[in-house]
Amino acid sequence: MSSISSGPGRALIAVYGLFSLAAGARAAVQIATKFGEAPLAYSLSAFAAAVYILLTAALWRGARRLALAALLVELAGVLIIGTASVLDPAAFPDETVWSVYGKGYLFIPLVLPLVGLYWLRRQRH
Repeated sequence: MSSISSGPGRALIAVYGLFSLAAGARAAVQIATKFGEAPLAYSLSAFAAAVYILLTAALWRGARRLALAALLVELAGVLIIGTASVLDPAAFPDETVWSVYGKGYLFIPLVLPLVGLYWLRRQRH
């Protein structure tokens, strides 16, 4: 097991795994039942789920570069979608995982990539 997937890294993997399931299930239901109501929001939720799945796998396998890239994509997504949803709420008739910086998920989507980046930096060889 690599250093990034051991110790507290396991908790990070577990949280990303949980977010993969939560975001993926939410996006699947939204896309299957009401995609026409908010296609952008639901597509972004599906994208967030894909990023979380990628991060879970990258952290589990100890793929440091892939995890770093995915964490940066996640952080950019949270900041861009969060800001866009605050500035133009009409463009997001329904929430995404990253709307209002992850408000619907207790702002964990905003904090999680920062924790992940800190963990990767701390575990650097």
